Amino acid sequence: MPQAANLPAFKPAAYLRNAHLQTIWPSFFRRRPPLAVEWERMELADGDFIDLAWHAQNRPQAPLVLLMHGLEGSLDSHYTRALMQALQQAGFNGVFMTLRGCGRDANRLDHSYHSGQTADVHSVLQQLQARAQLPVAAIGISLSANLLLKYLGEQAERSLLQAAVAISPPFQLAPCAQRLQQGFSRVYGRYLLNKLKPSFRAKFQNRPCPLDVDLDTIQTMYEFDDQITAPLNGFMSADDYYTRSSCFPCLRAIHTPSLIIHAADDPFMTPDIVPSEADVSDAVSLAISPYGGHVGFMHGTPWRLRYWLDEAVPNWLAQQFDLAPVNAATPDEPHKVLTEPST
Repeated sequence: MPQAANLPAFKPAAYLRNAHLQTIWPSFFRRRPPLAVEWERMELADGDFIDLAWHAQNRPQAPLVLLMHGLEGSLDSHYTRALMQALQQAGFNGVFMTLRGCGRDANRLDHSYHSGQTADVHSVLQQLQARAQLPVAAIGISLSANLLLKYLGEQAERSLLQAAVAISPPFQLAPCAQRLQQGFSRVYGRYLLNKLKPSFRAKFQNRPCPLDVDLDTIQTMYEFDDQITAPLNGFMSADDYYTRSSCFPCLRAIHTPSLIIHAADDPFMTPDIVPSEADVSDAVSLAISPYGGHVGFMHGTPWRLRYWLDEAVPNWLAQQFDLAPVNAATPDEPHKVLTEPST
């Protein structure tokens, strides 16, 4: 199995070691650096569209990397701009793909993005390939990490990508929905609902809604998926949606060199759903840390807080394409595969 070799070791900041601090801090306190982008509206075959944000590219021949966001994410998500800048510093060009319905305008059709909408990923890659702009690699964050891994497993040898990175994927959607109803993790469930509900209202503000649903009665992510996500996207129920859209069953079929970065203390899920080496193909490298929260991975000191993903992801991709290392930090041992936080 390929090793997650030469990744800078992640050692959480002592004052931010807690999984909830790792998860919450960057969303509220991380500075979003300015990022020059050019927007493109890409039409889809079904009459809908996806918005792409192209980072200012001064090196037309540099390899291109596609970046996708998490649930209700955008160009303003805490990880997006900094990671795009880090990729550029590593010698890559970048393009940010907003999932269907998360772009600058509401999408045209009733259905929208979801964790298993791999056809949209394939359509975008095919159109970019036809224009000789095919990305060499893709990065998926949270929901789109699941989406990316599922795409790679479904396409297997036919994948259009040469490498992939999946960060904090919800490997099995049903247990994740259950976790968001338990303990402090209910805070994340409410946070996501408070973003999904206004988006749903805005989408059908000026056109008929095909569903007879009372948003005020929906109190959990499971209820939202059961009453809205599933029927809007052709699933029989939330359980059907979770079963058919989870990436876990696809992991052993992946042929594309892929890196999965995950924290065993991720509060969006439980450690028992994290895959082991036996659950993934030989093309997949696992970098499972005891700590890091959900898309957190902060280290350093209070006066020099650093975001490990901005170092590790470009470094690994640079290795795949024989580019120079990204930063001057001395790489440490690769992560060991863990299924529960160490004490």
